Amino acid sequence: MRNSISLLLFFLSLFFVSCDANGVFDTYQTIPNEWNKEALVTFKVQAPDSINKYNLFVNLRNNQEYKYNNLYLIVEMNFPHGKTVKDTLEYKMAKPNGAFLGSGFSSIKENKLWYKENFTFTETGEYQINIQHAMRENGKVNGVIDLEGVTDVGFRVEKQIK
Repeated sequence: MRNSISLLLFFLSLFFVSCDANGVFDTYQTIPNEWNKEALVTFKVQAPDSINKYNLFVNLRNNQEYKYNNLYLIVEMNFPHGKTVKDTLEYKMAKPNGAFLGSGFSSIKENKLWYKENFTFTETGEYQINIQHAMRENGKVNGVIDLEGVTDVGFRVEKQIK
């Protein structure tokens, strides 16, 4: 009986590892309580190669305390040899009826948000990705200082499927 359970666990773990064969880098950082607009969430990614194409994603988990239907992010990529690319991105986070987009059965929803498609790591070395929110409320000039409801921010690099 014990061998059967061990064998079952082995095959289940093999199944889950093989399901994510495209993932090259995938990690999250927890946001404690609220995400301050000045707080950078930083990821350091070692370039896998300089030939193949990859898809890059910002992953985000939010709970019911998130009160907006969209999300604005500033994503900055620092290349190993000094080049910097900075993008302001907008993502839909909820349907018109207020139901959150994303996956998950509990009160936490997980969103896989496109950042760059067909990206080639043209320089060898370590890339640094900085992510911060840039939320503003309608009709207000100043941004939201502390964004509630974001529990984790992640970054993912996937091999492009040919």
